[in-house]
Amino acid sequence: MWDIRPVFEFIIFGLIKIMRSIGKLFIPMKYQMKDISGEIALVTGAAGGLGRELALSLVKHGAIVVIWDINRKGIDETMQLIRAAGGICYGYVCDVCNCQEVYKKAEQVREEVGQITILINNAGVINIGKFWEIPDYFFTRSMQVNTMSQFWTVKAFLPMMIKNNKGHIVSIASIAAHAGCPNMVDYCASKHAVAGFFEALRLELTYAGYNINTTVISPYIIHNTGMSLDKFSRVMPSLSPSEVAEKTIISLRCNKHFVLIPASLKILIILKWIMPWGFFVMLTRCFVNYNILYTPKQIEESSRKQENSNGI
Repeated sequence: MWDIRPVFEFIIFGLIKIMRSIGKLFIPMKYQMKDISGEIALVTGAAGGLGRELALSLVKHGAIVVIWDINRKGIDETMQLIRAAGGICYGYVCDVCNCQEVYKKAEQVREEVGQITILINNAGVINIGKFWEIPDYFFTRSMQVNTMSQFWTVKAFLPMMIKNNKGHIVSIASIAAHAGCPNMVDYCASKHAVAGFFEALRLELTYAGYNINTTVISPYIIHNTGMSLDKFSRVMPSLSPSEVAEKTIISLRCNKHFVLIPASLKILIILKWIMPWGFFVMLTRCFVNYNILYTPKQIEESSRKQENSNGI
């Protein structure tokens, strides 16, 4: 005998959730935002680019900031900017691809700064080129930095968030987490993995009844991040790091679960699933300049630029 109670529960509670979401549309955003002043927030890959802007935006909203990166010089520059703005900041050199180093640094942060209540996983790298021409090392690196590092940081800080029943974890993903793009196959794969990780993790935390929020931020192409994507944008203008950072912190304060920047990208995702494959192919050609290719040597140079500019 089939149990139909879950169906009725789904209908009733589903309608309630929908009505609540509709109701929020009529509430000014400033009344929806939680206060994060005094919260301790950690940002990975914050030696430059988007990570630096995220740290500065957090300080503007009153948070105490901890930054992780492998670029000591970039860390010092970010800390100097934050302190000049009147903020409190702590910087640590940490390779987020090394799980043991992540766990060790996490314990050090707890002892020296306090409990992390906001975690923003920003570290990321990209390879541009034909999948079959990119050296194997870069595939491994993409998955380690873009995906596995988020496993390690979440695992390092989530248990204490669960113990205190308080916390917020943010992942900087990409539109590439929801729509494939030629010439960056491994990047798309790593970001799809992140989106799936956070969707499943949020469900797991919800079912367990924990008051811990997660937010996945999926922006369009961001310029001046050291990730060499500026020339890829076609129809839409690329985004500034400061713009994405501010929208990320606003989304965090509003406890949003999934955010596309700009919001109009939702149309692209819907069209991807309801239109024929040929339509999606033309859609990607419209948005992305897929003719840009990097040689293995250029990929190596881009990799060094990302490490120096973005601290990743």
